[in-house]
Amino acid sequence: MANEEWGPLAGLIGTWEGNSGMDVSFHNEEGKVGETGYFERTTFKPFGPVANGKQELYGLDYRMAAWRQGEDNPFHTEVGYWMWDAKEQQVTRCFSIPRASTLIAGGTVAPSAKEFDLEAVIGSNVYGILSNPYLDRIAKCVRYTVTIKVTDDT
Repeated sequence: MANEEWGPLAGLIGTWEGNSGMDVSFHNEEGKVGETGYFERTTFKPFGPVANGKQELYGLDYRMAAWRQGEDNPFHTEVGYWMWDAKEQQVTRCFSIPRASTLIAGGTVAPSAKEFDLEAVIGSNVYGILSNPYLDRIAKCVRYTVTIKVTDDT
């Protein structure tokens, strides 16, 4: 399998771990925004090509989990796909979390890019965000952005 088929996603293939994450979020127990250090593990498994009419995609099946330091059970998990459309030069990240929320983020990315940005906004038919009714009322996600930087070992 030639990794160049995955374009800018090729550098993500494998299992990645880190222990210096910082989650800034609302803490229900304290009733305010707080910071939580965490450990994270993400696995990217390549697949493809996927024929979608005249579109041909290469993808990464991914699974992610994050644990608060000192805890055994993850406080956050994701399952989803990262997709590369070489013809349109689009990277798409789609994932769901077990709080019944899902999103598709994307952006235009050069095939050899080592750094790129993806975005999703609520209400968009392309690269959008969906939530269950409770989250829509209580903790609505209205915008999602991520910057990916790939080096030899990070």
